[in-house]
Amino acid sequence: MQNIFDLSGKVAVITGSTKGIGKSIAEQMALQGATVVVSSRKADACEAVAAEINTMVKDGPGSAVAIPCHIGDKDQLQQLVDQTHDRIGEIDILVCNAAVNPFYGSMADIPDAAFDKILATNVKSNHWLCQMVIPEMVARKDGVVIIVSSVGGLHGSSVLGTYGISKAADMQLVRNIASEYGPSNVRANAIAPGLVRTDFAKALWENPETLKATTANASLRRIGEPEEIGGVAAFLASKAGSFMTGQTIVVDGGR
Repeated sequence: MQNIFDLSGKVAVITGSTKGIGKSIAEQMALQGATVVVSSRKADACEAVAAEINTMVKDGPGSAVAIPCHIGDKDQLQQLVDQTHDRIGEIDILVCNAAVNPFYGSMADIPDAAFDKILATNVKSNHWLCQMVIPEMVARKDGVVIIVSSVGGLHGSSVLGTYGISKAADMQLVRNIASEYGPSNVRANAIAPGLVRTDFAKALWENPETLKATTANASLRRIGEPEEIGGVAAFLASKAGSFMTGQTIVVDGGR
């Protein structure tokens, strides 16, 4: 019987993959046999994580390479794609995970610069990268796009409003990609994590009162761990998820 979770022979580019959810996605895809591109702004961090993954999967088909990239720079995004082609080959799986949130507070107080940065980094950079990668997927009639969104895109917030707007836009981005490119067998889905134990969300789970409030209405009464998101991404990228597209999968412990 075929292992429908196997990613052997696949190339996966994962932005923001030197820590937290992105790193977990890279690890889980490599464990399933994929060659993963570890990417974030700092070259040394990329190299360290790629080396860690290669040690972890040394007896299997999976592997990792490091290609640094600042996703806010369109030229660097193109270099990420071009270097992946030159060093490994065509891109089978694109995971847009990197995101920012430089402002915490009322939308009445957010500076224009912070508003623009959130939308440019969390939405426009994903759009750019999809524009660069999807054509090769269409040409071979096979490809997977995964965008890491957030439950923040599904409900209002008095302190993370603009971040939520960007994450709701990411959900619509995958729906648009699914509609436009589904006939070419290109699938696109979003993952909407709840509160996960990452440095990015540390301000939320490190505070005992905030943590209590966040988990009080969750069925599992706890926050998530990065690998619990990485596993969902590996599923979506594999044959096991091949009839799923245009969806947002909420992974929040039942909240």
